[in-house]
Amino acid sequence: MTTAAFIAVALLALVGAFQVALAFGAPWGEAAWGGRNPGVLPGRIRVASAIAALLYPLLALVVLASAGVVEASWRPGTGRVPMWILTGFFALGAVANFASRSPKERWWGPVSLAIAICCGLIAVGL
Repeated sequence: MTTAAFIAVALLALVGAFQVALAFGAPWGEAAWGGRNPGVLPGRIRVASAIAALLYPLLALVVLASAGVVEASWRPGTGRVPMWILTGFFALGAVANFASRSPKERWWGPVSLAIAICCGLIAVGL
């Protein structure tokens, strides 16, 4: 479970860093949010990327706490149920990324799928 947690957290950090870059104006819009905005994302979508980027550290904490890597008993939302929710969320994200019209956004399919698998392994191991 620890290995799965560390892999998931590393991939979450990658996605989070990508969202931060988008929020700050990186010209990678074709690889995100449906791929409909090549270049720098419009302002409202950059705000959405900033909000998404803020969520990834929280998701990483849930993963690490659920896997028993860090102690977070003070924080609700760890354990089997949240890990299954994350498994489903990232599996759906993988499907959406693989189905994207943008070839660059499809690169995120394997990343989302790997996070889903890691979260599922943690959920099964609990």
